[in-house]
Amino acid sequence: MDITLGSIAGMVAAIAFVALVAILAVPLFKLGRVLEETRLAVRDLGHSSVPILTELQGTVRGVNSELEKVGVVTEDAARVTGHATVVTENAAQLATLFSATLGGPLVRTAAISYGVRQALKGQRGRRAKR
Repeated sequence: MDITLGSIAGMVAAIAFVALVAILAVPLFKLGRVLEETRLAVRDLGHSSVPILTELQGTVRGVNSELEKVGVVTEDAARVTGHATVVTENAAQLATLFSATLGGPLVRTAAISYGVRQALKGQRGRRAKR
């Protein structure tokens, strides 16, 4: 058996390659375990999120139902406000009509009755002094 410089270099290269494979095998093995743990975590997350999403769907349906009820109440309040506006406008028009038709004569009648009272008081005062 003839040992040559080339065979020694080949042997050193083979040993270096085995050492490199051994050094790289540990991180690759750890990376495989990390990927497996990630796969399990994603699976568990999928299993636990389904009930939460189902409950959330029911909650959203309930909220939508309540919002529809609030919409009906808001429409009714708007209708009542419209009727109240009509009543207020009618009352204002009635007050204007009353003021225009009866207000002037009532003011004149009140002024005349006040003048008559003052005149009667004046005459009583003169009689009392005599």
